[in-house]
Amino acid sequence: MSQPSFRPFETHIDRDAALTRLRDATAGADDGELFLERRRSEVLSFDDGRLRTASYDASEGFGLRAVRGETSGYAHSSEISEPSLARAVDTARLAVGDGGGTLAPAPRHTNTRLYTDADPVSGAGFGLKVETLREIDAFTRDLDPRVVQVSATLAAGLQEVVILRPDGVAVSDSRPMARLNVSVIVEQDGRRESGSTGGGGRVTLDGVIARDNWEAQAREALRIALVNLEAVPAPAGVMDVVLGPGWPGILLHEAIGHGLEGDFNRKESSAFAGLMGQQVASRGVTVLDDGTIPDRRGSINVDDEGTPSGRNVLIEDGVLVGFMQDRQNARLMGVTPTGNGRRQSHAHPPMPRMTNTYMLGGESDPAAILADLKDGIYAVGFGGGQVDITNGKFVFSCTEAYKVENGKVGAPVKGATLIGDGPTALRQVRAIGNDMTLDPGIGNCGKAGQWVPVGVGQPTLMIGGLTVGGAG
Repeated sequence: MSQPSFRPFETHIDRDAALTRLRDATAGADDGELFLERRRSEVLSFDDGRLRTASYDASEGFGLRAVRGETSGYAHSSEISEPSLARAVDTARLAVGDGGGTLAPAPRHTNTRLYTDADPVSGAGFGLKVETLREIDAFTRDLDPRVVQVSATLAAGLQEVVILRPDGVAVSDSRPMARLNVSVIVEQDGRRESGSTGGGGRVTLDGVIARDNWEAQAREALRIALVNLEAVPAPAGVMDVVLGPGWPGILLHEAIGHGLEGDFNRKESSAFAGLMGQQVASRGVTVLDDGTIPDRRGSINVDDEGTPSGRNVLIEDGVLVGFMQDRQNARLMGVTPTGNGRRQSHAHPPMPRMTNTYMLGGESDPAAILADLKDGIYAVGFGGGQVDITNGKFVFSCTEAYKVENGKVGAPVKGATLIGDGPTALRQVRAIGNDMTLDPGIGNCGKAGQWVPVGVGQPTLMIGGLTVGGAG
């Protein structure tokens, strides 16, 4: 298997020349860096019995940033060369003005390796990838005669970055990503329903295309579709809700996680602004953002400013104890960067972003939590949602949920939406299961037009008094 290595100072631009230009851009600034990137990705989609799309993309470029106070000057180019960098200096320096800043200390060095640097794109031949997708299609159709359509997508990519700082230190990272998604449509008596699942991480393709992995995904997608085939209209009203472990942590990510990012709190636009050290959640609720979990989709050896990734406690036993920080917002708030400065690509400046955000498990037995739910909803799968960062209000649609009466899980329901706000939901956590689980590796997070891979997780939770939107 190939071991690619991105060495822009050997192949594209002289290191001393690049450092001179970076120092020109950041003279009198508080911070800044030169972010160099090479990226390649491949996506194969098999749909309705044949290969529908096969795409390959390769790109490279740099982003040059100078920071002074609250202002950032940013210039980027898809051409890594000294002339392009020289032109970028003038744009980046617009943020510096007359200078007067004091350059912030560089990030500490790390040799941590949380994942392989092997290239997933070249880890298996094109023919093997197509044949695997074909086998998934045939296997899934043979599982049940009600299957009328199968879609399977295999995605692989490698992002290689080098971050040069004004002190001359360069940090590099090679970030693989592989993922498989399977979707199924079933039909019975004229009714059609769907189910989908997926998973992956910062791994090679070997495990993703292994038969035991894709068989499990195919069975799970079919299971969800068949559950939905039996679903009845969801009830509506204010009721207690039990959330399943793992992927339902996406609600935690959206409704709470974004509100704990440093920029929103520095600008006091978050619902959690000004609450540091205060009780913001029920006792027992501990929420972390942890980019140091090996092979996870949201993990990073270093962030996109060169700061080592961290295991950061945000809420501890219900008390707000920390925010996620990049270098600029940490400096302005007088705290330490947490390794959460992330960007989509060289064409984007960094900002505080989540990595793997999850709630720690408690002591309750999940079965006992469900048994205590007298009249409510048990939600184990989620689709899309919307969140207002300023007040934490959210609306999430359920892809798999069940009606619960007197502690008994009943019929699956269709069309259920959960409506509430993050801060209130945190204070209404009534039980925390001992089954904390991370999601299978399917999360993407959007913020200010930028998308980055993330992870989520949580144990089984009971939350009181959520509004359930439905048909009943």
